[in-house]
Amino acid sequence: MGELNYRSFGEPANPAVLLLHGLFGAASNWGAVARQLAERFHVIVPDLRNHGQSPHVPTHDYPSMVADLVAMMDRLQLASAILVGHSMGGKVAMQLALTHPARVGRLAVVDMAPISYAHNFDRVLQAFDAVDLAAISNRADADRAMAGLVPEAGVRAFLLQNLVKRPEGWSWRLNLSALRNAQADILAFPSHASRDAFAGPTIFVHGELSDYVKPSYEAEIARLFPNAVLCTVTGAGHWVYAERPDGFMDCLVPFLDGEPA
Repeated sequence: MGELNYRSFGEPANPAVLLLHGLFGAASNWGAVARQLAERFHVIVPDLRNHGQSPHVPTHDYPSMVADLVAMMDRLQLASAILVGHSMGGKVAMQLALTHPARVGRLAVVDMAPISYAHNFDRVLQAFDAVDLAAISNRADADRAMAGLVPEAGVRAFLLQNLVKRPEGWSWRLNLSALRNAQADILAFPSHASRDAFAGPTIFVHGELSDYVKPSYEAEIARLFPNAVLCTVTGAGHWVYAERPDGFMDCLVPFLDGEPA
């Protein structure tokens, strides 16, 4: 596996914050949040493997993604960092905290829990497949091709951020083959004994309208993250920081500033 592509904001002398995107996302998803935090933090935003401009590889599971991040931190000479992860990136952040606790100063998990989910993303993969890359002339063509499977315009706009025009034609930044094959690994979460629990300050920020952090999941959150608190963002769904940015920052910023979790 080659080195992860990443974006950097702020001064390297400031405390490091890693922002981790979700499935089908990229570092660019965090742009507005990264710029706000860059006033006081050194913000590092990687493209996770098989996403954005990072390498495409066959394996896509949480131990592998954690290994990528640890290697990146080593290259950047970061002994530890604050981790903020959304969705799949939240699971990566949790796995890193549970397996390399000394590398994590604080942990913020955004609309995700340490559980295995029962849903799938077949419809989204079918929407990618519905786009004939050899036949489209522009993004509007791709958008129309996806609309029958993904009726939400905002979701299509998010997915279409992965569509790029290269000299040889249109292509996806994503390694769709690897992500398709890894669907079970992505939806799952590695098993951990209670002795693996991460005792550091932790916050779970979740959307009021999302079902990714249900009350029934709170016992597992407490078992693995005994010092965790929950912060609900009113009116937000799964895309918490995009849908209600002010509410999201109201949860995140005091936590990053070291107020008791």
